[in-house]
Amino acid sequence: MSNNKLDPQRLFPADPDTRSVAAKLYETVERLPIISPHGHTDPRWFAEDDAFPDPAQLFIVPDHYVFRMLFSQGIDLNALGVPRTDEGWTERDSRKIWRLFAQNYHLFRATPSRMWLDHAFQEVFGWNTRLSAENADAAYDHIADCLTRPEFRPRALFERFNIEVIATTESPLDDLNWHRQIRDDDWNGRVVTAYRPDPVVDPEFEGFTANVERLGELAGEDTTCWKGYLQAHRIRREYFKSFGATSSDHGHPTARTENLPASQAEDLFQKALTGRCTPEEADAFRGHMLTEMALMSLDDGLVLQIHPGSFRNHSNPIMATYGRDKGFDIPTSTDYVKSLRPMLDRVGLEKDLSIILFTLDETAYSRELAPLAGVYPTLKLGPAWWFHDSPEGMRRFREMTTETAGFYNTVGFNDDTRAFCSIPARHDVARRVDCAYLAALVTSGRLDEDEAFEVAHDLSYRLAKEAYRL
Repeated sequence: MSNNKLDPQRLFPADPDTRSVAAKLYETVERLPIISPHGHTDPRWFAEDDAFPDPAQLFIVPDHYVFRMLFSQGIDLNALGVPRTDEGWTERDSRKIWRLFAQNYHLFRATPSRMWLDHAFQEVFGWNTRLSAENADAAYDHIADCLTRPEFRPRALFERFNIEVIATTESPLDDLNWHRQIRDDDWNGRVVTAYRPDPVVDPEFEGFTANVERLGELAGEDTTCWKGYLQAHRIRREYFKSFGATSSDHGHPTARTENLPASQAEDLFQKALTGRCTPEEADAFRGHMLTEMALMSLDDGLVLQIHPGSFRNHSNPIMATYGRDKGFDIPTSTDYVKSLRPMLDRVGLEKDLSIILFTLDETAYSRELAPLAGVYPTLKLGPAWWFHDSPEGMRRFREMTTETAGFYNTVGFNDDTRAFCSIPARHDVARRVDCAYLAALVTSGRLDEDEAFEVAHDLSYRLAKEAYRL
């Protein structure tokens, strides 16, 4: 069995002088608190503080980063315990699921997932041997034993990970019961929500009309009319703010925005309610709602996040059998310059509005996103996201955006994860990559060393806290 102890110099440059500077920078940010302003952890974990059930349920079954790789090599999702929408058979024996994962651990070589998993196994659970078929049961037993202890409960790990604040993401139709339970408890951990209105702003979202009706019931408004629909959003946003929300989040297929006359927007809304929208009209409605949400943000202060460019649920058979978020979301090319202009013509010069842009289209970084964020006071750039949440992706992000947008039109790092134990690993990777990038600037004479220490702190902590108003 091979020792898998993490290299303390990992991700630092090979050049000795630059590596030395990177190590010194990293030493000052390694233990900073974690600001996790956007993610998908389950607030129920922190509300109930029950033990995580077992290693497979913690690391494999809920994590599409893990099971999509295994599925790509012909391993059936049923065998990995991924739940089905029809409640049909999937593997319930977590030890069998774990063994299958361990037998195929080599598939993750050199991927970000491997770095996160190795970090969690070693730093969280003290398992220092590379996972394999031969030690699968021993690793399972070791981690399962840890999970029975109080110090591995969600709240204890939250504190051990040095998380200052974490934001979950909920639909406007969520009653936020788990957030209420956290708020009313005597625990000091800060867990806030974020407003994700996709189910009630996307006419192509399954159950859209019923969702809008439910939105009206929750808000006490008539959402069959345009004014009542918009007012319902305002009411629900305030409700989310009462549970700590500082941001909204919008996962649209494109970055399209519109600034339509009220009568045209209302006509589109009525078509959406009756299921008569063409794909073009549905996209126009989503685009107009981004502008409406930006206007609401001017009133209530929520930071607006736009996560476009994912062709979600690309496989119809997988969507039908397993539902959303099963690893079949695929990046697409995305236009920002023309798409964002209608919204920016309306609100782009507002200094009190904060809009954070993400992309899955790296070709847009230097051509579109950095120039936009480098001039519009409303715009900031979110970090390398999803498929680019990797050492290489983070480095490319800095290389392609810093020359035009600088550091201070970016927002630090967010982990955007459902995998709780990967959070410290992901932040550690980001801090190491940023320190490596800064060190190269120092040794090439482009940045003074004292400035690099300040920027390292800003990228690791301050920018995220300030950008998300946390």
